[in-house]
Amino acid sequence: MLASKENKEGISKFTNPVSIKSFQQKRKATIDAADLVKSVLNKSISALSRAITLIESNNPTHQEKANYIINGCLPFANKSIRIGITGVPGVGKSTFIETLGNHLILQGKKVAVLAVDPSSTVSKGSILGDKTRMENLAKNPKAFIRPSASGNTLGGVAKKTRETIILCEAAGFDVIIIETVGVGQNETTVASMVDFFLLLKLAGAGDELQGIKRGIIEMADAIVINKADGDNLKTANLAKVEFSRALHYYPKRASNIEPQIFTCSALNNTGITDVWEAILSYVKTTKANHFFQEKRNEQDKYWLIQTIENQLKTTFFNSPKIKHALQEQLSLIKQQRTTPFAAANYILNLDEKTANNHG
Repeated sequence: MLASKENKEGISKFTNPVSIKSFQQKRKATIDAADLVKSVLNKSISALSRAITLIESNNPTHQEKANYIINGCLPFANKSIRIGITGVPGVGKSTFIETLGNHLILQGKKVAVLAVDPSSTVSKGSILGDKTRMENLAKNPKAFIRPSASGNTLGGVAKKTRETIILCEAAGFDVIIIETVGVGQNETTVASMVDFFLLLKLAGAGDELQGIKRGIIEMADAIVINKADGDNLKTANLAKVEFSRALHYYPKRASNIEPQIFTCSALNNTGITDVWEAILSYVKTTKANHFFQEKRNEQDKYWLIQTIENQLKTTFFNSPKIKHALQEQLSLIKQQRTTPFAAANYILNLDEKTANNHG
């Protein structure tokens, strides 16, 4: 007769060996995640890197660990200044961020840079070279640079960037900089996860006035005309005047703070102090008028809805019934026996009927 007395682990001594193994694996996963949380809170950079890797993983078996880590770090997050920096390729984002990061470290700050590298739409590969471009900053023990592939995420912001911010904050980084791809107006997605949105521009690039349109510039809390040195200095000052004039045509910001225009040279370390002081002033003012927290609350609401929409989309297209119907409708469209709109309605109604039958 098999004994039913349980051991200290809460498992019957004569339970099915497969069940014991499953339990132990699950328990080990929880312990590993718990250890990672503890190490992240103890400011371990290697633990932070491993935790972010789990967060970014698409492996379903990693999701339980990832959620455990996020929940464990959340009470220790939300204490940083989150800065989004964007601009077209070649504007000098990496040099600017490295110069700003080194300046902040001299001010006693710990800086995390979440640099999102563009992924090829053909090969899906990514260079992930930001540590090379910010070599000096990467060597500083008070800095953490994490390059991530943008994948097919709207706006060039990595899918898990929001959760990564939480982990970096829990690890003691008080300034989080998000460098985005800078490939178009979808870059405004970055504004939905930062406190201060900074746009880098180049003088004499022919887009001073063309760029003044609703989109990135409308959402920017400051515009920095970079590479304002040498022969470019005069052109940069002229561009500053043009931007300042154009911004008067924009509606009043919800923050009640007029965007500022700066010229700077990240290469020569000029103008960086002014930009940082403007960021501090912005944070102080918005905290006083409660806009700072209201904006974060709106961002949380936005990402809640986005996450639900993404999950619904994933669940929908992973349904075997929908996959089959989709192929059928694509074939009918190819034969010109239906239209994309009629096919879409058919598939959506099919999914609705399936949901109703389950209900």
